[in-house]
Amino acid sequence: MKQVIAAIISNSEVLPHVYLMWLECPSISQEARPGQFVMVRCGEETVLRRPLSIHQTGDDRLALLYAVIGKGTQWLAARQPGDEIDVLGPLGNGFTVLPEPQNLLLVAGGIGIAPLYYLADMAVKDGKQVTLLYGTANKDRYPVPAGVTEVASTEDGSVGYRGMITELIPQYLEGADQVFACGPLPMLQNMANMPELKERSVQISLEMRMGCGFGVCYSCTIKTGHGLKQVCKDGPVFELNDIIWEEIRI
Repeated sequence: MKQVIAAIISNSEVLPHVYLMWLECPSISQEARPGQFVMVRCGEETVLRRPLSIHQTGDDRLALLYAVIGKGTQWLAARQPGDEIDVLGPLGNGFTVLPEPQNLLLVAGGIGIAPLYYLADMAVKDGKQVTLLYGTANKDRYPVPAGVTEVASTEDGSVGYRGMITELIPQYLEGADQVFACGPLPMLQNMANMPELKERSVQISLEMRMGCGFGVCYSCTIKTGHGLKQVCKDGPVFELNDIIWEEIRI
């Protein structure tokens, strides 16, 4: 974990209210792995840093894909190339891709594509077969990495299957060696209730409010089958069926 002042290379709106920011950040990008995140200081008016998934890395650069949903991310969206921001990371435990499995099934809901893009890209480069089930509200969708088989769903039916992406999971489980997911809490809770996933290992990335990002404040504590865990330090990646979902506030 390092605290650095990173220079912004680019910061552009790639979807309505969704921005892609590239940072010159070698000390973090060279250590990062899929599923980890950074804590970003968003101006003087916000006391707490904002947790953002690491979306891509390349050479000495680091990419963040984030939705503008409050004062902190509004400030971040207004930054220009050449500006500098205070970044802490890489933080948390990322996804674990075992060496033997060759067929990976990824399930992304909305902005949950952010960490799964990084995972999918790295897996394809490692020679894995990757199928990505990607659900959004409408046709505003982020592109997936080259070499990934995408299965689309939209709530309004404008692209692909009309409905929730979780409805397609049973059709694609056969042949999947490992399963990964990231998306809104209701989506993940829905997956936890699916009989087809009860006996499977499913690694999920939890999106939770955090105070510090490294296990000091306990604001992101959740209950699991192995006791109390902190999303920032013990996660954000957990086993789907280890979380006690009845205790998660949605």
